[in-house]
Amino acid sequence: MSTASEMSLPPEWEDDERMNFMFSEFKENRDVNTSDWDSRMDFWTALVVRSCRQRGSVIVNLQELNKSFQRKEKTPLGLPTVIQSMARCGKIQRESEFAASVDCGWVSWSVGMLLVKPLKWTFSTLLGSNRVPLEESFVHLGLVKEKAAEVLKLYQSSEFSSCSIVSYQELCALSSDICADESTLCMALLQLQKDKQVIVSLHEGEKIVKFCQPGQERVSPVCDIDIGIYQLQRSEKLLGERVQKLSLEADRCKEEARTLLREEKKSQALRCLRSRKRVEKRADSLFAKLETIRGILDRIAQSQTDKMVMQAYQAGVAALRLSLKDVTVERAESLVDQIQELCDTQDEVNQTISSGVTAADEDMDELEKELEALLDEPEAAGRPSGLPAVPTTSLGPSGEHILSRLPDAPRGHLNVSADVLEEELSRLTLSEPGFPRRKATSPDKRLEAAQ
Repeated sequence: MSTASEMSLPPEWEDDERMNFMFSEFKENRDVNTSDWDSRMDFWTALVVRSCRQRGSVIVNLQELNKSFQRKEKTPLGLPTVIQSMARCGKIQRESEFAASVDCGWVSWSVGMLLVKPLKWTFSTLLGSNRVPLEESFVHLGLVKEKAAEVLKLYQSSEFSSCSIVSYQELCALSSDICADESTLCMALLQLQKDKQVIVSLHEGEKIVKFCQPGQERVSPVCDIDIGIYQLQRSEKLLGERVQKLSLEADRCKEEARTLLREEKKSQALRCLRSRKRVEKRADSLFAKLETIRGILDRIAQSQTDKMVMQAYQAGVAALRLSLKDVTVERAESLVDQIQELCDTQDEVNQTISSGVTAADEDMDELEKELEALLDEPEAAGRPSGLPAVPTTSLGPSGEHILSRLPDAPRGHLNVSADVLEEELSRLTLSEPGFPRRKATSPDKRLEAAQ
C-alpha cells in the first residue's frame, strides 16, 4: 500500500491549518454547517479515488486508507463517515454484495476469497452498528468498470485473442501491469461477467476464462467443443515447449561431442553423438505430433468459419424469403403492363401539349392575305423624304400624247456636236400645256449631262 509521501496529493496538504480541519471528525448533523460538511466530503472522496487510480486497484479498505493518508503521525478521523457516505450514494459496494449481483457461476471459486471477511460487516449491521470495520473491503463501481474495459482490451490485443478460453493463471500474468493484485483482477472479471463479456468456470480443478469473440454481443456458455479446443491448444503449447527443449539439448550434445573430440576423447564424443541422435529422433516424433495437432486446430478454425458462413447464408435466405413473401410472377407482369400503359398515356399527353392550340381557318386566310399585301407594297422606308410617291395608275390621254412626242432614247454612242444638242434643247423647251418652262443651260453642261 502506498503512503501519502508516494502519492500525488493536493496543494493544501502542506497547509497545517487546513489539514487540521480536514483531519477532524464530521459533525453528526450535516445541517449544522452544510458547506463545511460538503467541502470535506468532496475533498476526501476525490482523494480516495485518486489513491485507487495510482495504485491500479479498485478496492477501498479503511485500514489501508488510514495508512495511505497518514500525515505527521495523524490519521483522518472522518474516513469512516466518508466510506458510509460513498456507500449510500452508490459509489462503492461491499465485495460480497458485488459478487452476489453476478451469476452463480462465480460462487464456486470466489466464495473463499469474498465471503469470509464481509461476515463482520453483516453481523454489525444486524446489531444496528454503523461502525465500518477496518478490514472491510469495498469495490468502487466506477473504477471497476474502467478496469474491466482495460482487461478486455488487453486480451483482444494479446497473443491469446485467437483463443476463446484462457487459463486464469495466464490471464493473471498478462494483466499484472494493469491490476495491482489478484483481487482487482477478480473484480474486473466479475464486472465483465455482469456485462456478459466473459464466463469463468472450472475444468479439472483449473480456473478457465472464456471471452466474448468478435462479432458476438455476449459470450456463449462453455461447451464440450470449447473444452476440446482448449485442450488441443494446451497440448500444442506443451509440445512446442518440449520440441524447443529437445532442440536445445541436441545442440548441447553436438557442442559437447566437438569439445571431446578436440580433447581426443573419441569414445565419449561418440556417446554424445548417439545421445544427440536419440534426442533428435524424439524431437522429430514430437514435432510430427505437434503438426498433427496444428492441422486439427486449423480444420476446427476452418469449420467454425464455414459454420459462420452457413449461418449467414441461412439468415440471408430467411430475409430474402420474407422480403419476397407477397411477390409473384403474375403480379410482376401486371405491374409491368400497368407501367407501360401509364407511360403510353403520358407520351400522348406530352404530344398533345407540345402541338399547341391551332387558329381557325378564317383567321389563317385573313393573315395570309394581309401578308401578301405587305409583300406587294412599295418600300416606303427606302423612298427619299420630300418626294411624291411613284404613280402606279395610267397617265391619261394628255400624258400619252406627251410621251408620243418624246424622241426615242439613244441606244448607241452619243456622237453629236454641240450645235445639234443646242437645237434639240431649244425644241424641247417650247412651252407645253402642264409643263413649266425650263431654265437654259450652257452647251458644255448639256453635253456633260448627255454623256
